[in-house]
Amino acid sequence: MVRVTKIKKNKAVDWKEALKQFLFWKKAQGVSEQTQKDYEQHVKLFFKRYSNSLETVEYLKNNLFEYLGQEGIKPCTYNNRLVYLRTFLNWCVEQELIDTNPVKSLKKRKDEGRVVNIDQEVLIKLLSLPNRDTFVGLRDYALILLTLDTGIRPKEALSLIIPDFNAHSQEIYITSEKAKTRVSRTLPISMPTIKAIQQLIHVRPDSWSVHAPVFCTLEGKALNRHTWGDRMERYSKELGVHIRPYDLRHTFALEYIRNGANALILQKTLGHSDLTMTKRYVALTNNDLKDEHTKASPIGKFLPETKRIGKVGK
Repeated sequence: MVRVTKIKKNKAVDWKEALKQFLFWKKAQGVSEQTQKDYEQHVKLFFKRYSNSLETVEYLKNNLFEYLGQEGIKPCTYNNRLVYLRTFLNWCVEQELIDTNPVKSLKKRKDEGRVVNIDQEVLIKLLSLPNRDTFVGLRDYALILLTLDTGIRPKEALSLIIPDFNAHSQEIYITSEKAKTRVSRTLPISMPTIKAIQQLIHVRPDSWSVHAPVFCTLEGKALNRHTWGDRMERYSKELGVHIRPYDLRHTFALEYIRNGANALILQKTLGHSDLTMTKRYVALTNNDLKDEHTKASPIGKFLPETKRIGKVGK
């Protein structure tokens, strides 16, 4: 049993029990099941690694600093560990389980994010790979299309049921229970996506409940995000290009901005609570910068007779 002794009251704390109560509290706050699992995973990972020396708050502080200060840790990994552990330890302070949170004042590291720039030809080939003569192939095709059309999160897409799909109004509805941020939103969808989803629904057995997920297994059961990741891995091997489910969401965001969409509209569409995360999704490439420079550079005003040269020659 992992225990940390309080400095002032000298009372042992059972961290497993503390985590259990913390997760109950988070559930009462309405956080998603996946978020609860993320908290549990990160907190357990730390205490499992440093269980032998957690005897006082001083040990806790030293081990936290060692854990977060590991050499070669990526900013994204560091930030995830910090956020989950800091939130848990803040709760422990509020519950008077410990006197202070050693990582309360630590700040996130700057994370440039991962630039996702998939060539159009690759995406066209990706859409041609699923065998639409089979249920699984048709499902994969419709799910890829929906993600590229709306930027929906994989977990949100996999939780959609038929009543969430409205072909007449050309939209899908993500309820607050299904949304990661617990805020409902409505996403417009294009006709090719509508037709693909309609076809997928049409081939379902009549015995399946209307509440069976739209994107489900051959048995009508929920398709989890790990299985969907495996499916994308299979297509990636055929393509020779590694594409993750979330890469399709990034691609939507980038193309949405390239095609002239407003950043605030993109934020609402992606379901972000503010523009901070949205900015990470829109990591423009060098070609984007060159294109914008061509259109916006003021040099043409100073030298109006100068024509832009495509390539620099000798």
